[in-house]
Amino acid sequence: MYTTCIFCGKPLGANEVVETFPVGRRLAFDAARGRLWVVCTKCERWNLTPLEERWEAVEDCERIFRGTRVRVSSENIGLARHPEGLTLVRIGEPLRPEFAAWRYGDQFGRRRRRKIIFGAAAITVVGGVVAGGVAAGILGGSILQFSGNWAHLLINAKTVVKLHPEGGGVINLKREDLLGTRVRPGDTEPGFKVQIRKRKKKTWYEGAEAHRFAGAILPRINAMGGNRETVKNAVERIETAGHPERFLADVARHDGYRDRKGVPGYVNKMPKPTKLALEMALHEEQERRALEGELWMLEQAWKEAEEIAEISDNLFLPEGADEFIREHGGGSAAPPGGRSTS
Repeated sequence: MYTTCIFCGKPLGANEVVETFPVGRRLAFDAARGRLWVVCTKCERWNLTPLEERWEAVEDCERIFRGTRVRVSSENIGLARHPEGLTLVRIGEPLRPEFAAWRYGDQFGRRRRRKIIFGAAAITVVGGVVAGGVAAGILGGSILQFSGNWAHLLINAKTVVKLHPEGGGVINLKREDLLGTRVRPGDTEPGFKVQIRKRKKKTWYEGAEAHRFAGAILPRINAMGGNRETVKNAVERIETAGHPERFLADVARHDGYRDRKGVPGYVNKMPKPTKLALEMALHEEQERRALEGELWMLEQAWKEAEEIAEISDNLFLPEGADEFIREHGGGSAAPPGGRSTS
């Protein structure tokens, strides 16, 4: 088992994820052809591994790839990142992107528990003030009203989201500003646009900027998180759409979620599962866009590496094997110089 790149001589690194092949930080595998490469992180060349070291490692890579949450696929290639730092490149028919409630269940559950605990603590503090006021002969109702108004002003005076437009500057949004967030179909490209409201000023953003702004705002709108059933319903909404991007487009086209004036598209008017699903889809799309930036280069590298691998593997076949396979369609009879597998 070699540990340095055969092209540049640099160390290939190590991983603790694939026990049968602990070499490399990026592994590429083709389960159908039984091939395994270690991709050098320095020169980006693909190092084909020896035949005797591949089989168990390829099976392990397939199993780990299927269990990895962050992955993206094109027509011929899949890319996944393991939490421990290993990157897997899967050659062949891509897996259908899957959504699992457990991916977001813990995140939204923790968010919900923190909000409940914070709310209970705030009620306890206000209740203590009221009780103390009554004991001192002060009208509890007046104290309660004052405390409630004070808490409302304090919460709404705080900046909860900072947006950085491409043209420069900063947009500081308070909690009440988030209520003006709308999503509608894009004007110039597929997808959606986002309306940001700062006091009475309303501005529309499209494209990558819309994704970025919505991705920053939704966690604040969904500050209460969700229980297991709500998260499950949110996941089902995206699975029904078939793809996060299609779900985003469907939500933008929806003619509901109206305010009192009948204006559609307000995020805060959406059902809770839809708001959670919107945050999930935005998160998935951000991860996929980051991964997809590597796919084109991987496709080119794979095509070159495949040509080399085919030449290398054919060196082990007896002369005339290719012609025999073409004539007999890969039957069980033995090729010239070989042994029967029947």
